[in-house]
Amino acid sequence: MKDTNKDSKRLLLIDDDPNLILLVKDYLEFRGYEVVTAENGRDAIDVLTRQQPDMIICDVMMPEMDGYSFVESIRQDSRTNWIPVMFLSAKGQSQDRVKGLTKGADVYMIKPFEPEELVAQVESSLKQASRLMRHNSRSSLEENARIQVANSVELTPTELKVVQLVAQGLANREIADKLNVSQRTIESHVSNMLNKTNLKNRTELARWAIECSMA
Repeated sequence: MKDTNKDSKRLLLIDDDPNLILLVKDYLEFRGYEVVTAENGRDAIDVLTRQQPDMIICDVMMPEMDGYSFVESIRQDSRTNWIPVMFLSAKGQSQDRVKGLTKGADVYMIKPFEPEELVAQVESSLKQASRLMRHNSRSSLEENARIQVANSVELTPTELKVVQLVAQGLANREIADKLNVSQRTIESHVSNMLNKTNLKNRTELARWAIECSMA
């Protein structure tokens, strides 16, 4: 029986293997999702200029533009940097997973995978994104204004790098990997910035960075 209780969530599926595209697309559509497909990262960029999906499922190794380059590209664009991304890869070593997550993916799944696990990961990612959007919406309504931070606040070059990555949605561990420092160091930078700005949490810090065009 087809599951239609998904509010027509749209997924962008990117893979150069037509058989995998067909199987995964059929399964996800059977579960009630709308699925748009692309053969590689470059084609997917074109798709994103015309429509925005609720989530992206992306192969890593592809011609034209691989998954790493694609995710780095969309994470640098404010129109797409919020979209949850799941990597699909035959590479299952620890360093491969770390690289995928560091590049900006939210989930890393290893091929072959069980369709039910894929759907569970998709649903989990969409719920997490929905919670974040609701939280941000509530925060905006409560404050009904831009984040208020004194103009005299100055960030160090390293703090500026960190807050830009926070605004892109990266966790402290991912930022630490990207900057090649310890997670404790990143936590210290975030704490210092919260003290400087008198903001309450990382979400407000991210909003401030975006509103001030730092991210």
